[in-house]
Amino acid sequence: MPLVEEIRSLLEPYLEEDKYFVVDLTVKPSRAGHQVTLLIDSDEGITISECASISRRLAKDLEEKELFDSAYTLEVSSPGLDQPLKMPRQYAKNVGRNLKVQLSDGSVVEGTLTAWSQEEIVLELPKPKKKKKGAEDESESTKTIPLTQITKALIQVSFK
Repeated sequence: MPLVEEIRSLLEPYLEEDKYFVVDLTVKPSRAGHQVTLLIDSDEGITISECASISRRLAKDLEEKELFDSAYTLEVSSPGLDQPLKMPRQYAKNVGRNLKVQLSDGSVVEGTLTAWSQEEIVLELPKPKKKKKGAEDESESTKTIPLTQITKALIQVSFK
């Protein structure tokens, strides 16, 4: 079994029956041995103490199973605001936030996330600076984007 998969299987009991989910897990060689980076989240967000608890329990298992033949560093944290959204569940807790979405065709769409599903997201687009004559078309104020067309989605932080 590949190392990343072994770590995932050790981690499974600590995800508390799907309360937490793995956003990213990487194992990279470093000068000191290996660097294991685990990004976890939950639908309500995750605290530092929750990350520390999972880290302690996982580190104990890694030591007992002797998965590494040299030193390693384990880092368990939540994905920061600078990290792209990678999983459909991450969109749930970010409804109401502004997103910058890069699509597979290279175009970029910015707007407020108003809805999500396992297949797509809906963005409310910014109002145009100049008003067009006539009634406003609903299709021009929102955009539905299939998740399969998203190459990168970043939360836009506003300091207003």
